[in-house]
Amino acid sequence: MSTNTANEPISINANREAGTITIDWKDGHHSEYSAVALRWLCPCAFCRGEAGHPGWLDSMPTLTPEQTQLVAMRLVGQYALAPTWADGHDTGYYTFDALRADCNCAECSSRREVQP
Repeated sequence: MSTNTANEPISINANREAGTITIDWKDGHHSEYSAVALRWLCPCAFCRGEAGHPGWLDSMPTLTPEQTQLVAMRLVGQYALAPTWADGHDTGYYTFDALRADCNCAECSSRREVQP
């Protein structure tokens, strides 16, 4: 469960054809993520690295259509989403706190620019 009640989703929609994931949050906020942006944010050890070693995404690869095509989405407990991509990758758990922090709407983006 999220540590911040504002970061609790009340509705999650994964539109595979459009390549978008939308989340309506408990505090009334609405977030939309493109599948491409989510793949770049993948938090798994392979993509992000571990034990001081860089991850695959640190090499700035060119993502293929299969790597950014969302084929499924499942809940992980009450705290995260786990997408499955067309290339079979499915180990990234996107916590609700992290998804809310990475919201790229105008309001959230401007708030991040103001913070030191």
